[in-house]
Amino acid sequence: MQKLTVQEMNRISISEFKKAQKTPIVVVSDNVRSQHNIGSFFRTADAFRLAGVWLCGISATPPSAEIHKTALGAEESVEWRYFEDTLEAVNALKAEGYEVWAVEQAKGSVMLSDFKPEAGKKYALIVGNEVHGVRQDVVDACTGCIEIPQFGTKHSLNVSVAAGIVLHHLSTVNCQLSTVN
Repeated sequence: MQKLTVQEMNRISISEFKKAQKTPIVVVSDNVRSQHNIGSFFRTADAFRLAGVWLCGISATPPSAEIHKTALGAEESVEWRYFEDTLEAVNALKAEGYEVWAVEQAKGSVMLSDFKPEAGKKYALIVGNEVHGVRQDVVDACTGCIEIPQFGTKHSLNVSVAAGIVLHHLSTVNCQLSTVN
C-alpha cells in the first residue's frame, strides 16, 4: 500500500473551501481554555467541511500562534464567530434553525451509537471546558446531550478528541460531501 501524495489527496484551496457546500454542523466551545484544543476544533471543522466554529467565553480566538500551531491554517478557511456568553450562541443557533446538542455525560443523555441525525438537518454541538464540561444552564438550553460510551476507569476524553468523535459520526451520517465540488 502506497501513501497518497498531496496532489493525489485533491485538497481544495482556502478560496474553494469558502465557496464549497458545507456540512450543516457548527461546533461551539463553551469556555474551552486550551488554545491547542481550539486549534483542533478548527482543523476538524476543516476536515469535515463544517459550517463553522463558534467560540464562547474564555475560549481564545484567532489570530493566535497557539491556535495556528494545531489548526495548521484551518482558522483561515473555517468561518468562526465569538460570543461573550455561550447562551447567546445557543439562542443565535436556534434562531438560525439549528438543533443544539451538548456533548456531555448527563441523566437522560443519548448514547452516540443511538443518536441518529437526520440528513440535511442543521446541528450544533456544544463542547465544554476541560475541567467543568458544558455549563449546566447551557445544557438546560440544549435539545439534549450526546454521550460517548466509555468503558475504562476515567470516563473522560480530551475535549478535542470527544468533539472529533461526535463530529465524525454526525458529518458522515448528516451529509455525504463529494471530494469533487
